[in-house]
Parts: sequence; structure tokens; C-alpha cells
Amino acid sequence: MNHSVKILLKSPKFVFGTSALLLMLALVLIYPLINRNDPLEMMALAFQPPDSKLLLGSDNFGRDLFLELMYGIRTSVRVGLIAGICATVIGLIMGLLAGYIGGLVDNILTAVTNIFIVIPSFIILILISVSINSRSSLVTAIIIGITSWPWTARAVRAQTSSLRNRDHVNIAKISGHSTPRIIIFEILPYIASYVVMAFVLQTASGILSEASISMLGLGPYNTISLGIIMNWALTFEAPVAGAWWAFIPAAFSIAIITFSLFMMNTGMDEIFNPKIRS
Repeated sequence: MNHSVKILLKSPKFVFGTSALLLMLALVLIYPLINRNDPLEMMALAFQPPDSKLLLGSDNFGRDLFLELMYGIRTSVRVGLIAGICATVIGLIMGLLAGYIGGLVDNILTAVTNIFIVIPSFIILILISVSINSRSSLVTAIIIGITSWPWTARAVRAQTSSLRNRDHVNIAKISGHSTPRIIIFEILPYIASYVVMAFVLQTASGILSEASISMLGLGPYNTISLGIIMNWALTFEAPVAGAWWAFIPAAFSIAIITFSLFMMNTGMDEIFNPKIRS
């Protein structure tokens, strides 16, 4: 573990992505401790431009946009992390079972995976979101997670299929180890680096998905996220009013977070992917 971390720290892309993400998260966690105002409290007139009091001006409701942005980033990252965990766990389980057991189980799980791949996940996400009356950030994250696991499952299945006939796996079979034990101790460690990379990408995808459905008005209720901030700006015609501060900072924050995660993934891929490393 320590050896892997030392190797990763030698990757400029991974270090850059991690540093940018940690700096943003530090700002998001520290600033609300300094400014303890309610982010939903009206502080000024609608669409007031940035000044010394309001660093990013006010939104259509006259609320402090910078403070809203801090809470919005926190919510979006939390949604992305939960969605990433759900998607990675589901994809990992499906891929491991299909790749190791094979046969009928492989055919059934692969068929289910292909069904989810054929139907665009965003369409499924919209349909589920519309059908649910009460949507919290947790519910939204789970919905995103259960609609975005297929490509992880396919990739894990392919890697597991190539590992199930290795010598160490065959020795474990001969020794009488159970299937769960073989999968956990003989196969999973060999794809652990890929699982981490898949989780990073799933987290980035979850943040983008939350922003997309929130902009359509299908995101979580009674909270602030980056997508909801952009939805408010579009609903009250901030671009027409020239209030760039009402939507550009939120869009820029989404870009920075996802770019940082993609840079982290690229750095890990360059280190752990033998084809790229060679």
C-alpha cells in the first residue's frame, strides 16, 4: 500500500489532480466555519454584482452566491461519492460473479448488463427521478449509482475472466477454498487498482449526472447543489440579465472538480496499466 502511494506521488497528473481537489474541498469545509450565515438568507437585491461584501454577488433571491457555492460543492461532491460507491460496488459484484463463475450465471448477468447499456442511463435516471415524489440528495445519489454501473461490470468481468485460470486460483480451488474466498483473496487484489480508478471515474460521472438532472429541475429538494444553483440562474434568466456570476462560478466548479478527478484517474492509469507503463 505504502509502495503504491509512493509510486503515485511520482505522477505529476495524479499529484496535480489530487492537490486541486483537496484545495477546493478545504475551502468548502473551512469557509462555512468562518461565515456562519444561512446560505438561504436574503442578503441583498436580486442579481447584485460582486463587491467587497458579496464576493460573487447575489442570486435571483438576493442570497450570497459564494456561500451558496460552498454548500453546493459540498452537496454535489457528497452525491458523487455516494453514487460512485453504489455504482462501483454493484459493477464489482456483477463483474466478479460473471467473470469467475461463467456459464449460465455469466450469460444472465451479461444480459442484464447489456440491457442497461443499450438503454441510455441518463434516460433511466430521468424516468426514475420523475416517478419519485420526494428526492433527497441521498436518494438522488442512489438513483445515479444504480443507473451507472454497467461499464464497470463489463470491465471487471473481462479482467476476472482472464484471472480465473491462473495458477494461484487453480491452487486455491484444489485446496478446497470456497468461491467467495477465492474471489476476495485470489482475484480481487489483482484488480484493486482498477477498482479504485473505476470509483474515481464513477464519482466524477455522479457529479456530472447530478448537475444535469438538477438543471432540469429533477434534482434533490430542500438543499443546494451546483446543478440547482445553475437551475435557479436559468429559471430566472440570469444570462439574459447579464448576471454571469449566477451561473459561471457553479459551472467552473463542476469543471474543476471533474477535471481533477479525471487527472487523478489518468495518473493512476499511467502507473498501474502495464500497457501504458511499458
